[in-house]
Amino acid sequence: MTEFKRILCPIDFSDASRHALDQAIAIAGWYESHVTALHVIGPVFNFEPPILFAERSNLKQLAVDTGQLARLDEWLTAATAARVPSEAHVREGETAESVLAFARSLPADLIVMGTHGRSGFERLVLGSVTEKVLRNATCPVLTVPPRAATTAQLPFRRVLCPVDFSEPSLLALRTAFSIAEEADARLIVLNVVDWPGGDSVLVTASGDRELLGQVERQVAHRLESLITDESKMWSRPEARVTTGKPYREIPAAAVDMAADLVVIGVHGRNTLGLALFGSTTNQVVRRASCPVLTIRAAQ
Repeated sequence: MTEFKRILCPIDFSDASRHALDQAIAIAGWYESHVTALHVIGPVFNFEPPILFAERSNLKQLAVDTGQLARLDEWLTAATAARVPSEAHVREGETAESVLAFARSLPADLIVMGTHGRSGFERLVLGSVTEKVLRNATCPVLTVPPRAATTAQLPFRRVLCPVDFSEPSLLALRTAFSIAEEADARLIVLNVVDWPGGDSVLVTASGDRELLGQVERQVAHRLESLITDESKMWSRPEARVTTGKPYREIPAAAVDMAADLVVIGVHGRNTLGLALFGSTTNQVVRRASCPVLTIRAAQ
């Protein structure tokens, strides 16, 4: 059984982070867990004479920290109303690094973050803070699209889990089974066969779609073998196979089933992984209209 007992929610006081906090509080309610809200203040460059005005500078920073902490406490009234234990913290430093360091120190079982905007440049780069946290977090990360962009509802009723039979995707599937059980949700286990295009020599030589059909049946059998009788007792899993590019087909499947959550595995954090961040996972996070839970295999 997956348990998220310590949930960290970075807050920048935008509507996107308020929406993410709503999700964090709801999840904490299901798992009877604790929410920590964190606001990071960027480094303060002090151009005043360092000795003469040192005391005044410290007081100024203390006032800023206290004001932000009071603001965080106000945001957490929603957690109090939901009877979810919570606490607020303010840190100074580079945002992504501070979030990652704080997550390790808790240690956090889950980071819940809002994403800003899905058009133009922001959709392309996702946002540097979110991108860095997704690349480097050692715990699962839930990215939540803006309230205006999302089609998801709470509690989760329809969960999509893409599986490519790799270790991270099988770990994600175990998490998806657990979430589906906890939320009494329908679970679609999806594999996308990345098959060459229709003008490919391979497809032509295979006698139209005969070979592809064989591959799809084999994949479907493998998917079905992952759905145990026990999982059928506690959730409503269904195996599906489709053909195309995974980074396109996974978001499309989420839209088709009106998914409330996508659970997806991500691969290691080696140099190449850091550069590409797993092209499929990265594209799914960028394109999704519902929250995406990324699960990383232990390093």
